[in-house]
Amino acid sequence: MELPARLCGLWALLLCVASCGVAAPTETQPPVTNLSVSVENLCTVIWTWNPPEGASPNCSLWYFSHFGNKQDKKIAPETHRSKEVPLNERICLQVGSQCSTNESDNPSTLVEKCISPPEGDPESAVTELQCVWHNLSYMKCTWLPGRNTSPDTNYTLYYWHSSLGKILQCENIYREGQHITCSFTLTKPKDSSLDQHSVQVMVKDNAGKIRPSFNIVPLTSYVQPDPPHIKSLFFQHGVLHVLGKNPQNFASTCLSYQVEVNNSQPETHFIFSVDEPMCDNSEFEGNLKGTICFPVPGVFPDTLNTVRMRVKTNKLCYEDNKLWSDWSPVMTIGKKTNPTLYTTMLLIIPIIVAGAIIVLLLYLKRLKIIIFPPIPDPGKIFKEMFGDQNDDTLHWKKYDIYEKQTKEETDSVVLIENLKRTSQ
Repeated sequence: MELPARLCGLWALLLCVASCGVAAPTETQPPVTNLSVSVENLCTVIWTWNPPEGASPNCSLWYFSHFGNKQDKKIAPETHRSKEVPLNERICLQVGSQCSTNESDNPSTLVEKCISPPEGDPESAVTELQCVWHNLSYMKCTWLPGRNTSPDTNYTLYYWHSSLGKILQCENIYREGQHITCSFTLTKPKDSSLDQHSVQVMVKDNAGKIRPSFNIVPLTSYVQPDPPHIKSLFFQHGVLHVLGKNPQNFASTCLSYQVEVNNSQPETHFIFSVDEPMCDNSEFEGNLKGTICFPVPGVFPDTLNTVRMRVKTNKLCYEDNKLWSDWSPVMTIGKKTNPTLYTTMLLIIPIIVAGAIIVLLLYLKRLKIIIFPPIPDPGKIFKEMFGDQNDDTLHWKKYDIYEKQTKEETDSVVLIENLKRTSQ
């Protein structure tokens, strides 16, 4: 009898614990209190709140929060939440309390707190605010003036990142065509990875007449390296090898490459892309410390080749891989064709053509007769062959011609004698 009694008591205890454990999470807790919002630095928004009043003592409070449209949901025990976000639009955070980390549990009534964009005409704010980190050494930001702004507006750019103790002002502002540009020094942080860093930027005018514009630039994107440097070119086993040097501050594992080759004869142009520099010949790899090497197939060694290269960041180290560097200075290799032969041909060919034209003009008629010979008249040929002329007819024709010539000579002599008598 004692053993069944103990089993019944243990079963009752388990039922009590289970019922208490289920009831606590399903119980709806009161909402949080004193929800407030503030801004630190330029774009760091911080929401803080107090625990709900009258919460169940058996509840271990957790706070469920998300931004508008239920984005970036989070369940955490802290009574604050922060986010880096450009303050160009209205941003709201909703917070509720609950007794577990299970998102499916019903939280308390959600309390919302919003932060509005700065005051001012939205049409006066600058547009196309973009920043590019050049060679991990300086950041260059560009923008266009707003629609409702004066052409003589004086702009100011402020920036902040975690390595700075305070917000700084960019001093180097200048114009590049229609864009306004400002550059400031920014080096790679040494204490942590780039994923944990970003740069907050704000542009406004000195007089406070335009609406400020904000941007957040992650340091893992919008990175543009400097052009690489070609050290030498050489052919080995009929394959062109390009020896170069990476831009400063970049390792080969973080870059992708393109090599452009222009061949003078025949005139060809192609771009060779490669993700990792390497040479097939092992003896080069041992002597190429700090040097990148590319074998480029399909290049003619007996002609003049012009080579240049460029680089961009890859997905292995950076989120963005679309910003190519400028092309490196060109380097040539191969035999340059002697231009004397081409110059001589250019001079001789026009002379030969002109002489041929003159000859054709002078002998055009003869050429016409040679090309198109005259067709003989059959009637004339038959008349000459079978005519009624005989030797007597030909004799009398000759006699008439002789008699006519004799008469003309006699008449001329008589005329001369008469002229002499008249003159006497």
